[in-house]
Formats: sequence, C-alpha cells, structure tokens
Amino acid sequence: MSQTTNGLQFDYVIVGAGTAGCLLANRLSADASKRVLLIEAGGRDNYHWIHIPVGYLYCIGNPRTDWLYQTEPDAGLNGRRLRYPRGKVLGGCSSINGMIYMRGQSRDYDEWARLTRDEAWRWDVCLPFFKLHEDHWRLDDPDPGNPGFRQLHGHGGEWRVEKQRLRWEVLDAFAQAAQQAGIPATDDFNRGTNEGVGYFEVNQRSGWRWNTNKAFLRPAIDRSNLTVWTHAQVSRLLLQRGADGALRAQGVEVHTRTGVEQVQATREVLLTAGAIGTPQLLQLSGIGPGTLLREHGIELRHELPGVGENLQDHLQIRAVFSVQGVPTLNTLARSPWGKLRIGLEYAFKRSGPMSMAPSQLGAFTRSSPAHAWPNVEYHVQPLSLDAFGEPLHRFDAFTASVCNLNPTSRGHVRIRSQDFRDAPRIAPHYLSTPEDRQVAADSLRLTRRIVAQPALAKYRPQEVKPGVQFQSDEDLARLAGDIATTIFHPVGTCRMGAANDPGAVVDARLRVRGVAGLRVVDASVMPTITSGNTNSPTLMIAERAAQWIAEANR
Repeated sequence: MSQTTNGLQFDYVIVGAGTAGCLLANRLSADASKRVLLIEAGGRDNYHWIHIPVGYLYCIGNPRTDWLYQTEPDAGLNGRRLRYPRGKVLGGCSSINGMIYMRGQSRDYDEWARLTRDEAWRWDVCLPFFKLHEDHWRLDDPDPGNPGFRQLHGHGGEWRVEKQRLRWEVLDAFAQAAQQAGIPATDDFNRGTNEGVGYFEVNQRSGWRWNTNKAFLRPAIDRSNLTVWTHAQVSRLLLQRGADGALRAQGVEVHTRTGVEQVQATREVLLTAGAIGTPQLLQLSGIGPGTLLREHGIELRHELPGVGENLQDHLQIRAVFSVQGVPTLNTLARSPWGKLRIGLEYAFKRSGPMSMAPSQLGAFTRSSPAHAWPNVEYHVQPLSLDAFGEPLHRFDAFTASVCNLNPTSRGHVRIRSQDFRDAPRIAPHYLSTPEDRQVAADSLRLTRRIVAQPALAKYRPQEVKPGVQFQSDEDLARLAGDIATTIFHPVGTCRMGAANDPGAVVDARLRVRGVAGLRVVDASVMPTITSGNTNSPTLMIAERAAQWIAEANR
C-alpha cells in the first residue's frame, strides 16, 4: 500500500468517472492494498432527469450534465455545426445516452486483433468480458432448454439489460415492413452478427436508467481505499524524464473548487476521459503532434502524431414519414390528457413513453447487395421533429434514422489553445469520402423500399424528409448532409495499433507509446468503430484493462 504524507498520493489515478472510469474504480479498488483516486469534472448524478429514461431530453444541452461541445462547421453537412453531447457527471455518457445495449459484430473485434496483431482482441476472447458484468433479464429464470443463449450472455453481473417496457403499433408495422423487404426478425442483436429487425434491449432496471455510477461505483464507494472527487478537472499530466531519458507519468494537476492540487500516482495514471477529453488532455500535456503543440506554445514532451486523429462517428440520416390512422408521440404528447396519461403510466407502472429510450426499434442490414455484412443500423422512433431539442411536429409521423456502421471518413480532435477550459476543435469530416456518400444515398433508397411495403400501406405514409423529389445519388448525398446528425458515438482518437503502426497512440494493452505509467481506457482506443452503439463495448475494454492493470501491478 502506498505511504501517504499529504493525502495526495495514490497507486492509481483515474481521470474521468464515466463509463470506463466507474468500472475501473470498482475493479482496481477491490484490491484493498491499492489506493485509488477517481476524478470527475462534473458533479454527482443526483439530477432526477438522469434516472427517468426520457430525461435525456433534459440532460443533453444542460451544463449540469453535458460538456456542451459543438463540432466545427462540416463540409459534409453543408457547413452545419452539430451539438456534440458528452456526459459531464458521474456515469459520464451512460448518464445521458440512449441506454441501448449493443456489442457490435464479431468481425469488429477480429479486425481489432488483425490491426493490433494481438489475438486478445478477437471476438471469442472478448465475449467473456462482456458476459462478466452482464445481468440479462432473460436469464432471471433459468432456461436449461436454451444453452446457446446462456453461452452468449451473462447473469448476475452489474450491467443490467432489460426489455423495453412499451410497444407502438407504428413500430410493429415498420418491423413487419422490414421483414417484407427481406430483413429477418431477431430477438437478440448481440450474438456476434446483429442482422435483423426488432426492439432494442436497454440498460434499465425496472423502468429506471441504469448508469455506470449505479452499477459499478456505488457498490464500491464505501471502500476505504477508494476516493472520488467531483467538480475537479485535470488540466495536465505531471511528466518526468528519468536519467535514462525515459518519460513517465507521475501524476496529474487538478483544479478543484478550492484550488489547484498536484496528485501523485505511484503505479499508473489511467485516462478515461473519452474520445474528446482524453486526446485534449494528452495534447495539453505535451503529448501529441508536434506541429499542433508548437502552434499553441506547448512544450513538446513526446511526439505522438496520432493523438486526436482518426475520429470516427456514426452519422444518422433522419428520414421522416407522416402517417394517418395510427397514434404517434407527436399528437399524444401534445394533448393535455395525453401528457397526463403518459405521466400516470410511468408513475404507476414504470412503462410507456417516459420509459422510452431515444430509439425503440432497431434494424441491421445491408445498404446494398455489394456489402458482405450488415453495414447500416436503423433507429426508428414513433415521433418526428426538425432537430433534436425542437418541438414535435403537429402531425402524426415516425422517423427512420439510418447510420453507416463502418464509415471511411476520418476526423480529428485538436486543442484550440493551451487553456484546459477551452473546448477543443471537433471536426468529424462526415461524408467526406465517396464510399460514405454512396452508403448515404443507398440507405435513403432502402428506407423508401421498406416504407413502401404492404405492412405500412394502411397508414398512408408520406415522405416529409428528405422528399421524394430527390432521387439521384448526388441529390440524396447532399440532402443527407442537410438532415443528418450525430448519434453520439465518437471513437478512435487515441487508437491502439501494432508496434510498426506510426499512427497508433497506445499498444494492444492500452499503454501510451513512449510514456511509462500511462494508459488510455476508453472509446478513444478503438482503431475502428464498432458496428452499433458504443457504450457497452467501452465497458468491455475497461473490463479487459482492469485485468491487465492488476496483473502488471501485483
């Protein structure tokens, strides 16, 4: 156990109490001989809208829970900026996200193994680390007749996975139409291939959001060797070069409400600040592209050109269709009686629209026969609006959002000054490659084909966005830029890679190249984005890292 003289020395210092940070704090503090400090720039998750599922509407864009980032004007979006939510609260993005439980496809992890030249990232090796913390509703009652499901899923872990507590007639009809268009039905998107259409499973417990603070941090909070700081922002890493010339992370500088503290880490500093915060902190500390750091007057401590590069995200193209003769949230939520009914249903049953994840129905399929695997994901909602945060339309409608799961566009995250309080420049470069523009055009055509199936015909769907007058590849790709928005999945900005990969920031065990005592454990290490929502893959990464860290520091 580390000897402490001033209370500011720990074995492990974890920067960021989000998805990965909460799990790491739990796992590493389980060893009572190790002192762990978890640092969070935001506050406690005691805001009631965090826990009511529909409350994401009040958490995104709220300085109490969100970093309030914006992208730079993006050419692929015809010059538009996008709001870029990132959680600033205990639980991080798991406190404000869409709650969808999604692992991705087995091929995603096999590709990571190929890129890192490390078999530890293969799907069959990673799968037990998903199961280790999973608590799947379907295994609440033993089902010996379904051993295959039990082999793929876990029970009794901290990360609760449940069915959604609602259904919508219009969504059921969309699912039937998707099947008529050739997309098979599925009741499990997490088998290694997520092809199919069905309702998403969610990280909720009995109708409440289940974030990583509840799952991992609260059960460990009374451990005497775990310290948690909130409203504390790390401004830089404390780096020291030894007599042999080797650079080591010694700790961090932290700005709290009462002043500035320097905290020492005797074993490791662990960066879990996410795909935006982690590269920003590395750059502010002198680790990153030399040209960028010199431009902002920051001493270059270690040249790593990949820091902040390789930004990938899922861009959802939001096609809207008006309908008749079927209820949607547009009209239900506008009526005083409808609002009362919604509130009472949640109050007494924890079900209905207030228990809704932002997207309820999902589908994974191919945007065209040219693709060998499902390359697009649908998020379908029984509502429509012009943009997130704006009022619902005054007519009944549904939104069929579709995103390219494997974009080839690459963006970056770069500091704009040497002041840690300045938000970095976020430039996703959406739709910047011919491949991504073609997938966008093909996706909109596929959406039209699904909506044209008999299952939806009785509701007389009419395309509101982008509009049937747009037909050519060029028109559809341009219109995609007008109506698309992020689905909040930034990854890749400190990617892992093989020893001969000049753009890799960390090795296959997530250790920062050329800096001892420093690891990155968050979505920024993904070399390529997973084929689906990214929260639970980030938990798996943290689960793996916790094991490696413990083994290295016995």
